Amino acid sequence: MKLDPRHLEILAAVVDSGGVTEGAEALGKSQPSLSRTISNLEARVGEPLFVPGRRPLQATELGQLLAAHGRQVLEATQAAGKVLDRRKSGRSGTLRVGGAPFFMDAVIASRIARFQSEFPDVQVEQVYAYSPELQRHLRNGTLDVAICPMQPESIEPEFGFQVLLPGRNVIACREGHPLARKKSLSIADIGDCSWIAPPAGSPLFRDLQDALHGLGKTEVKISFSGGSLTSVLNMILESDALTVLPFSVVFSMRRTFNVVPLRIELQHPKRNLGLLKLKAADEPPVLGNFTRSIQAAFSEFASTVLHAEKALMEGRGQ
Repeated sequence: MKLDPRHLEILAAVVDSGGVTEGAEALGKSQPSLSRTISNLEARVGEPLFVPGRRPLQATELGQLLAAHGRQVLEATQAAGKVLDRRKSGRSGTLRVGGAPFFMDAVIASRIARFQSEFPDVQVEQVYAYSPELQRHLRNGTLDVAICPMQPESIEPEFGFQVLLPGRNVIACREGHPLARKKSLSIADIGDCSWIAPPAGSPLFRDLQDALHGLGKTEVKISFSGGSLTSVLNMILESDALTVLPFSVVFSMRRTFNVVPLRIELQHPKRNLGLLKLKAADEPPVLGNFTRSIQAAFSEFASTVLHAEKALMEGRGQ
């Protein structure tokens, strides 16, 4: 026999409240409607659910058994409502985030962790990619947001881009490198150094080539290439090789890997690290919470990084 779960909920409310009037008040319904529901339920099961003539109402054995199931239905309904409320408020759900590998590892991952400490029921799925592929993912609906460096003129009209941090590349080396102690550097100082290259095809790899050519180096000795950020930094740590990295990455990893920027200026395309997403009116609440969390996390960080960049610039030789 199949019973209407709503009828069981009403039965539980009447039993727990001690009367139909009290049960109606607890559920926000009318007393006559509850009386009809109880009568219909008794007709359905074929026997009384309350002891006749008892005041306050006293449930029969069957009434107590069915009321127990009604409480379970009510608890499940309330739990489902909480799940829905958390989803509508952006406190639960799945968020698909893409980003440039080095930035994601050094700068973004810890900020995502802070977001999840505030929103522990949000599952974040991360994808590594560079801006052209990230834009394709966003168009296809396989990503909700990307965090990547972008040139202002390369942002298509269909996208919104919220700047988190101005981009600047630097030559980086281990802290104890002989060049790290020099306050004034020229191209001659790095002439014979070997280089660790970021993954081929990445904007950073092109920046390294362009920057060194701009400094007058026509021949570049690449000793290692294509590795992850961790492998690149470990190679720096154990050698006198140099590499080109975003200043914010060097700043974030300076203590973990004892990596420092050299005081020599590099020319490269103007880029900003920021949040890239499609301009859409139906942005899910979880994405709004994530956007606000990341922006807040970067507000103080960006100020600290820019201050450190300024200090480096002031001590840089030309």
